[in-house]
Amino acid sequence: MYAACASKVPASSQRQESDLMLRHHERDISLNSTECNISLTSNSKKHDKQSLDFLWRSGLAGGMAGCAAKTVVAPLDRVKILFQSSNPQFSKYSGTSFGVLTAIRDIKAEEGVLGLFRGHSATVIRIFPYAAIKFLAYEQIRSVLIPSQAQETPLRRLLSGSFAGVTSVFFTYPLEVIRVRLAFETKKNSKSSFLHICNVIYKKYPFSPQSSICTGEKITIPAQPIAPWNGLVNFYRGFSVTVIGMIPYAGMSFLTHDTFGDFLRQPSLAPYTTLPKPGNSPSEKPSPLRSWAQLCAGGIAGVVSQTSAYPFEVIRRRMQVSGAVGDGHRMQIGETISLIFKEKRFKGFWVGLTIGYVKMVPMVAVSFYVYERSKTWLEI
Repeated sequence: MYAACASKVPASSQRQESDLMLRHHERDISLNSTECNISLTSNSKKHDKQSLDFLWRSGLAGGMAGCAAKTVVAPLDRVKILFQSSNPQFSKYSGTSFGVLTAIRDIKAEEGVLGLFRGHSATVIRIFPYAAIKFLAYEQIRSVLIPSQAQETPLRRLLSGSFAGVTSVFFTYPLEVIRVRLAFETKKNSKSSFLHICNVIYKKYPFSPQSSICTGEKITIPAQPIAPWNGLVNFYRGFSVTVIGMIPYAGMSFLTHDTFGDFLRQPSLAPYTTLPKPGNSPSEKPSPLRSWAQLCAGGIAGVVSQTSAYPFEVIRRRMQVSGAVGDGHRMQIGETISLIFKEKRFKGFWVGLTIGYVKMVPMVAVSFYVYERSKTWLEI
């Protein structure tokens, strides 16, 4: 009997221990499942493109990318504006073999090194919100037009980039007009400040040439003072042609960058062109490109986008500085196109394209490079 009891007690004890272990095991599974759910929920919220967290992070990444890119090419940008706007002092260098270097040398000799960065303060003030809005808008518009990889097409990529570019330029265009006017100034004793240029643009009274009835000679009569609302309109001079040019420029820029990035990530090239994917990276985000591959993708995007939109940029520059030279007459789109064609035929629409390439390749390359690296750094 004692032996039987002794044999039963261990069996009962073993069953209790088994039940206890089973309950602990179930509880551990439940806790692990809960932790996984919390982790997944946390990650999904963290990378939700409509969240405020993602908005400010993507905007900050875009703003830093724009400032870095513009700073790299600021001297070339100054020379390009002088070429495009047919500045009398520098138009003679346009189209020559060493025109860019000669212009840079002359600017440095007359104005010093800082002369190469004239208007750059306005550029930085403008480019941070411009680039921030552009990249932020691209991410948002892309998430709407391309909700999944199955719906990703070249046309949707093109439209996402175009809409993003138009959105950003609408909010920042007045700063671009100010920057161009600052860069256009070439007088040695000119001390035009940011506020001074704003005042000049706002209060600019166009002069209209009219013929004298008696002599038939043209005389210049100041136009009537413009209303305050018209003064604000001066800051959007050339905006319509800018929007027209922005559609192919921004669209082709994002399309080319993303398409070439996909090409570099194909299995046969990935071991040489991509880096290991960070552990905190979203599942839908592709592996980051190596530095040289990322710069190549951005550089090619710069060439394609610049080629497709350059004539519109030339027209826009001429419209922005109209009134700064000559009799102060402000030109419209059709008038500007006719004048450019009359001066240099079709070649006039491509004036400064060489320096445009020299500028845009590094600028777009640096822009996309800094943006992609900033996204990784900001964990988006």
